[in-house]
Amino acid sequence: MPVITNIEDLKRIYRRRVPKMFYDYAESGSWTEQTFRENTSDFDEIRLRQRVAVDMSGRSTATKMIGQDVTMPVALAPVGLTGMQCADGEIKAARAAEKFGVPFTLSTMSINSIEDVAEATTKPFWFQLYTMKDTDFLSRLIERAKAAKCSALVITLDLQILGQRHKDLKNGLSAPPKLTPATIANLMTKWSWGLGMLGAKRRNFGNIVGHATGVSDAANLGAWTAEQFDPTLDWGKIAKIKEMWGGPVILKGILDAEDAKMALQVGADAIIVSNHGGRQLDGAISSIRALPSILDAVGDEVEVHLDSGIRKGQDILKAVAMGAKGTYIGRSFVYGLGAMGEAGVTKALEVLHKEMDISMALCGRRTISDLDRTILMIPENFEGRWQ
Repeated sequence: MPVITNIEDLKRIYRRRVPKMFYDYAESGSWTEQTFRENTSDFDEIRLRQRVAVDMSGRSTATKMIGQDVTMPVALAPVGLTGMQCADGEIKAARAAEKFGVPFTLSTMSINSIEDVAEATTKPFWFQLYTMKDTDFLSRLIERAKAAKCSALVITLDLQILGQRHKDLKNGLSAPPKLTPATIANLMTKWSWGLGMLGAKRRNFGNIVGHATGVSDAANLGAWTAEQFDPTLDWGKIAKIKEMWGGPVILKGILDAEDAKMALQVGADAIIVSNHGGRQLDGAISSIRALPSILDAVGDEVEVHLDSGIRKGQDILKAVAMGAKGTYIGRSFVYGLGAMGEAGVTKALEVLHKEMDISMALCGRRTISDLDRTILMIPENFEGRWQ
């Protein structure tokens, strides 16, 4: 195994091993990719305050997210097409998360189905829901998540209309990949990925194919998906879905203080400050820059989590010290998965944990409950003075 010291090491291996269309799917944003870039670069503007001569023994990064014990304040974010990054990718990522002690969130647009992941794991995972026009399919999807004993429902709010990602259009993104001359030429250089896929449990969207009316194979999946995201989603519908679910609900895609207040009104158990990894509204502010105003708006009335841009343990530390109760990693674990399968996801978690733990110690803190803004040096006007 190569020496892995940071997430970028995994990313380099990932790029070599995974087909271009799936690498580009993960490593891209919408339109000009401004928000995609700033999600990571804005973390670098915040500095950590070093403290010395402090007892650093007996440290722990353990905490809780929505009442669930976690080894560190991190969950694996829902990522569509994870099973195309590596054969049985959702299963492998879920197993790694379970063994490490952090939540795994399965996407509606996963390759492995809810049932596949439930069969392969022993502890409850979270399920992410896209709201669809087909209400019968939606209600059955929720019932399937209940039957699989998923412990939380993550409702994504910022994908009513799909943002344009230039690379996906140019690559002809599909699952499984369409065999064009360019795709074939690229796949010939990714033989280990191809061998794995030959033995994969599934190679199309397991939560949809065979479950949605009229969708029996990949041929009719594309047209169905393009029509199904619900542009009429509003707070009333979110309240109804919460009632249908009957368990903990996390609302993902909050980037504005007023929306955070509305999430309180519908009874969210947690909200995720997220801009969909820079894949929806290009030109929106980064998640870390949006976090302070949202925390100010809701206080301690609801758990606030953060998603988008985390590539280092120091990023997790900064978000939690600012007030987030948890964070989510998407690309960071996908890099590991594509590079080395389940072992790669474990390595990504280990890297982030070590970076966070050591940095926390050098800031003079021993536990998550000790973290606050006093360990941060935040630039004046970090949130911006917008008119």
